[in-house]
Amino acid sequence: MKEISATEAARGFSEMLDAVEHRRQSFVVVRGGHAVARLEPVASVDGKALKKLLAEHKPDKAWLQELSDMREALSVEERSWPA
Repeated sequence: MKEISATEAARGFSEMLDAVEHRRQSFVVVRGGHAVARLEPVASVDGKALKKLLAEHKPDKAWLQELSDMREALSVEERSWPA
């Protein structure tokens, strides 16, 4: 994944989008010495691939109970934020 400065990204945004769309390149945008964003191709899936994936991974019957248990274990923190 290529790193690019925020200034370079702004000046060459159209070219960067072309690289992502046509050459499937990915970029990390760096500002002030640290990464602030990532630009990468969107993964695409057709219906046939999705149907195959769903057929290969059957629903987990225990998942709904596990999700419910996790939600019950959460506690809500009340905080007063300075206005």
